[in-house]
Amino acid sequence: MTGALLPISTAREATALARRLLGQRPWVVAGCAAMFAVEGMAGLVAPFMLGRIVDVVVDGGSASAITIAVLWIVGAAIVGGLATFLSVALLARTAEPALADLRETVVERALELEATQLESSGSGDLLSRVGDDVRLVTESFTEVIPLLVNSVVAVVFTAVGLFALDWRLGIAGLGAVPFYVLALRWYLPRSGPYYRREREANGERAEALLTGIHASRTLRAYGIAGRHQELTTAASWRSAQLAIDVFRLQTRFYGRNNRAELIGLLLILGTGFALVDADQVTVGAVTAAALLFHRLFNPVGAIVGLFDEVQSVGASLVRLVGVAQLPPPVPVHDPQRPADGHLVVRGLHHEYVEGRPAVDEVSLDVAPGHRVAVVGASGAGKTTLGAAIAGRLAPTRGTVLLGEVPLARVDGSGRQPVAIVSQEVHVFAGSVRDNLTLAAPSASDADLSSALAAVGAWASVQALPDGLATMVGDGALTLTPALAQQLALARVLLADPHVVVLDEATAEAGSAGARSLELAALAVSADRTSVTIAHRLTQAVTADEIVVMDAGRVVERGSHDELVAAGGRYAELWAAWSSG
Repeated sequence: MTGALLPISTAREATALARRLLGQRPWVVAGCAAMFAVEGMAGLVAPFMLGRIVDVVVDGGSASAITIAVLWIVGAAIVGGLATFLSVALLARTAEPALADLRETVVERALELEATQLESSGSGDLLSRVGDDVRLVTESFTEVIPLLVNSVVAVVFTAVGLFALDWRLGIAGLGAVPFYVLALRWYLPRSGPYYRREREANGERAEALLTGIHASRTLRAYGIAGRHQELTTAASWRSAQLAIDVFRLQTRFYGRNNRAELIGLLLILGTGFALVDADQVTVGAVTAAALLFHRLFNPVGAIVGLFDEVQSVGASLVRLVGVAQLPPPVPVHDPQRPADGHLVVRGLHHEYVEGRPAVDEVSLDVAPGHRVAVVGASGAGKTTLGAAIAGRLAPTRGTVLLGEVPLARVDGSGRQPVAIVSQEVHVFAGSVRDNLTLAAPSASDADLSSALAAVGAWASVQALPDGLATMVGDGALTLTPALAQQLALARVLLADPHVVVLDEATAEAGSAGARSLELAALAVSADRTSVTIAHRLTQAVTADEIVVMDAGRVVERGSHDELVAAGGRYAELWAAWSSG
């Protein structure tokens, strides 16, 4: 189980948001409701006319009366079909824009999540929401909602039709209602918790799968791939077992539903027999009543059965609305543009767990255009420091200034203040050109080729099948780790930030690409304030200043030669690196 999951809204909050989204198009909603009503009324014609035919036959009526009844049935079928088409079309005009708004809001809030919050909840929880939950809610509006509305309309109009035939037949039909209610009262309290657990189990399963894929090399290197496979298998089976348990619950529920149908039909037939025997209604009226009630089997079964879908969709909707209702970032108060890339860090302190500082009272002063390398053993606090400098992490206390402006008040509408490149870069689905112009939408191909040449990637891009137009990312060409990292570095050049943070940006290249990426990193940081979280100590050699961290604190600082001569912690790291 992950840590603190992302928030889940209440059913009332989810309903209010859905009503607000759907209410943006009131006339379309009204037209949709009218077509559903026409469809429901058209469905009553066939049972009434079949009862009429029975009476005509019993009474020895004319063939023309039967012909008229058949024409009514055919006409009602045509009207009902047309109304069905229009109702679904209008529902799509209503629902799809609302779903698009919801999806966009969820993705927007997801992109604005603090890195620490995402790490605490686990990426699997977010992935299952923007994947499985969005799919379920979307399918509900295109499949479940039309069936549910049609069923409700059919039940209402059919009940009215039963009472119109004879009030006693209507009451007989209502005799099945308590048994439907008992079935629901048995089912709903049991199914709701199952669906909530199933959604959570799907998130845990996604988290286990993602971890296995992203950390596969680490898992193999430490010989724990088999153990993680067991964890993944256990998470998958928890999800599967919950789905099996839900299916068993549904089967028992449908049995209770069928019992209610049998009781209702027997009540109508028994009441009808007594009324016909007393010569108070016709055989045709009882036939119509039986057909009307039989016509309810599918709608009532759908309504009762759709509680299953509604429970599942409801569980997904409250998870999506929980993300959509996350507060947006607070607008910058009195935004200011930094005069230059002068970076100052004062008393930076951050604790992921109270009482255990990851960074403890760190201060830096980096002149514009200077390069600082931060080194230290794993867990020393380097990445936390880099995230705080990049604005991706709100520290527990302390200040980060850029050009004498607090980072939280920097105007981001113009030149980008800080850019960060980590060892895990993403290649977006699209062309190489699309991947680069994300950072500079107005950049020309000449600008792109210049940036690529600066990071040593232009020749590699030219060698691709379609050059800058080559489709890459999911479902297309997979780039090498080195070229993917070079694209990320080229984006930094195009964005032209005041400060760049390189968080182990050459760590994933392997020995073959490490040198080319180190040269690319140097090109990106040239004449620009830069902070390099150095995984490879060769990156630190040419830095203007090296900051050595241990247990969250700065223990040494100086140039490479000064620190080696001092014989302290950096000298130990350098000796180990050189001998390796």
